[in-house]
Amino acid sequence: LNLCRRLNVRKKKLHREPTKNYFPLPNVIYQLGLSAGAIAVYSYLFYIENRETYQCHASYATIGNAVRLSRNTVRKYVQELERRGLILTERTTIVTQDGRIQNGSLLYTILPIQLVMEQFYQEQLEADMAREQQRIEKLMVQRNAAY
Repeated sequence: LNLCRRLNVRKKKLHREPTKNYFPLPNVIYQLGLSAGAIAVYSYLFYIENRETYQCHASYATIGNAVRLSRNTVRKYVQELERRGLILTERTTIVTQDGRIQNGSLLYTILPIQLVMEQFYQEQLEADMAREQQRIEKLMVQRNAAY
């Protein structure tokens, strides 16, 4: 507040231009129980994706530099995102000038969040049903033991 007063910012209307220097991250990403590192990696991939193809290329090193994590740690979080169904990865190859074929960076595809949420809710429902089944079985055992 003091900083705002010193800069006379209150006199000006401050606003964010929604299409400049921002990218939309789905709010539900925080409901999936992801680790903080996985959210950071997902955010970076979302930031660099092509908005028409939902794909991007990045090496583990590039992602690591952006989110301040090691390559191995980035690999672990990419695998977490794949397991949760948020992204797909594809290996790519490149042809060098002398004609050799080498591994390229991964091609990431950001999957629609609606599919991920449906799968998450289905897993939650199945886990709730399994817990309820166990509770009923326990009650039945207690009831039979009482007789």
